[in-house]
Amino acid sequence: MSKNGPLALLFNALVITFMLAPLVIVCVVAFTPGNTLAIPTTEFSLRWFRAVFAHSDFVQSFKNSLWLAAISATLATFLAVPAGLAIARHSFPGRDFLNGLFLSPLIIPHLVLGVALLRTFSLIGATGSFFWLALAHVVIVTPYVLRLVLASVEGSDRSAEQAALSLGASQATVFTRVTLPMILPGVTGGWLLAFINSFDEVTMSIFVTAPSTVTLPVRMYMYATESIDPLMAAVSALMVALTAVAMLVLDRIYGLDKILVGHK
Repeated sequence: MSKNGPLALLFNALVITFMLAPLVIVCVVAFTPGNTLAIPTTEFSLRWFRAVFAHSDFVQSFKNSLWLAAISATLATFLAVPAGLAIARHSFPGRDFLNGLFLSPLIIPHLVLGVALLRTFSLIGATGSFFWLALAHVVIVTPYVLRLVLASVEGSDRSAEQAALSLGASQATVFTRVTLPMILPGVTGGWLLAFINSFDEVTMSIFVTAPSTVTLPVRMYMYATESIDPLMAAVSALMVALTAVAMLVLDRIYGLDKILVGHK
């Protein structure tokens, strides 16, 4: 196996530095004791982290985002598992169309989805509802769950299921005792990936949120239009930490390499 040369390693290091540098700077700035966005050089402080938890709007928005991400990821999982099993294991008219329909939110700009959903919700009188906001998030996170479920189903061995059926097990028993445990890493990984994407979503959420359902990313956007101070850096650092922990759990459970290149 050939090894990367010095130029390839240098290029990879530059790409990683370019990607991580803004996040590192924001996290460092969050520890400044001053009132302006500045990198602390002599003293570090948790002042702005305490300010975040003292800010009731940010706390409520964080709860909204947490509940929204959990609900939308769960609904997307319940939708993606049967869809993935049907698409991967059965041949029926419109299968490719159905697969493309489920994955289409990956290629449609969230700005377009936000405007379309806003218009739709206005026509049916559903604006300001947490339920409809959750359904909007289900639309954009379902493809992530479906992709991992499809990879898990296609990579699973059906001999155990056939053996269970031949021994008299019902279809429901085979699914709960054999099929689901085999694809569980993909289902769990898809749920976590959907949770992360829903929690961080801002472009589409701006159009469909109401004052009572403002999510944390939308709250950050609204706050940034009025004031830019280290409070935003502290909130950003907390979101980076939460996302990093979720990605670490996802990597331990399923493997980020399998998400990026498919099931092996």
